[in-house]
Amino acid sequence: MWADDAALDAAGRRLDEWESSLAERARRAQTLAGTIQGLTGTARSPDRTVEVTVDSAGLLIDLRLDERVRDHPAVSTARQILATAQAARADLLTQLTAVTTAALGDDASAVIDSYRSRLTADDWRDDARR
Repeated sequence: MWADDAALDAAGRRLDEWESSLAERARRAQTLAGTIQGLTGTARSPDRTVEVTVDSAGLLIDLRLDERVRDHPAVSTARQILATAQAARADLLTQLTAVTTAALGDDASAVIDSYRSRLTADDWRDDARR
């Protein structure tokens, strides 16, 4: 099957390099997953009465309301909370894009696109209407 020992040695080296490359990619992916899990996104409303923080999945983990929200109708405050939550998800996506691109380089686009579709989906607005 092999013409000579040199060809066999070359094939063995290619397999070793491929295995090493896969192991390195797996290590980077595991490190990236841990980094992403620790990310949060935060945003404030333009008038600084609402501050929202979301976790790495885009779920609300902190909501801070300034006392001045009492001066506004509840419907206005609710809209402001939703808009600020979306801005917090945008902040999260920006951070996620940076760390994913740094870790995966050219291979980052699929991961980023997956998060982008989840974090910018209209489902968040649908949930808020329920």
